[in-house]
Amino acid sequence: MRNTRKPKKQNRFAQLLEIPKEISSEEPKITILGFQQVLIENYKAILEYQEFYIRLSTYMGILNINGFGMKLEEMTTDDIMITGQIESIDFEKTTDEREGI
Repeated sequence: MRNTRKPKKQNRFAQLLEIPKEISSEEPKITILGFQQVLIENYKAILEYQEFYIRLSTYMGILNINGFGMKLEEMTTDDIMITGQIESIDFEKTTDEREGI
């Protein structure tokens, strides 16, 4: 039997307080500042880190940031600031075998 999981919805408490979705959910928020900085909120882990690319795990998939002179400028448990000459950013949707996708 296939177990289908519905996306996590904003809980009633967050809706009642009108808390923005990006704060109350696990969805990543990506802010790009020109070609030199990118801020990622709600990331899970750093998968790979090289001077020319960085791979991050998020709750929705894998985020690939490609460029030159890439640095992890600031990090907290929820946010990460990456600087360097950013060439491209792409998002890989991951599948979960438990969901049968």
